[in-house]
Amino acid sequence: MTIKINKNTALIVVDVQNDFCPGGSLAVPQGDRIIPTLNDYVKKFIAVGAPVIFTRDWHPADHSSFKAHGGPWPNHCVQDSDGAKFHSNLIVPPEAEVISKGHKKEEAYSFFQNVGMAEKLHRLGIKTLFIGGLATDYCVKQTVLDGLREGFEVYHLDDASRGVDVNLGDSQKALQAMVESGCKRIVKNDIQT
Repeated sequence: MTIKINKNTALIVVDVQNDFCPGGSLAVPQGDRIIPTLNDYVKKFIAVGAPVIFTRDWHPADHSSFKAHGGPWPNHCVQDSDGAKFHSNLIVPPEAEVISKGHKKEEAYSFFQNVGMAEKLHRLGIKTLFIGGLATDYCVKQTVLDGLREGFEVYHLDDASRGVDVNLGDSQKALQAMVESGCKRIVKNDIQT
């Protein structure tokens, strides 16, 4: 399968932040290993003038998802902390858009949740989304599923995503759910510019 990217396609890079990489408070095992591949995708999309959008968890210190406030997770990606910064090896071009999520009290796994991005992308003529990042079984999965619900063609970047697998097999189940909902799975060599 070969996919052509152009100005009607967009790359969504999900949550490649220090707290989700090795050494972080909610680390995805070997999560930093996807960064070189993500950087290759970023370069390809920038080269054809296609939008590149980076998402980040951007939580207040008293966020509802934190264990101290009744949630399931340790504190992570607190606004303006080192843990909330994008990994230093990740290429974030100045022309790329950065979308913060979970910056209020509610949880927000999806790139689309409460930020009006679906309407904006449709206005820009975007038809197809390519989504990768951290973690496959949480924010990547929800962003993919919401993208499909919003009427986009969606590709999951198998070589540029990694799951946390809180329960063994979570990432595989997430991939299955994405495919069953209409997502296609690809790797870098499937993309042409």
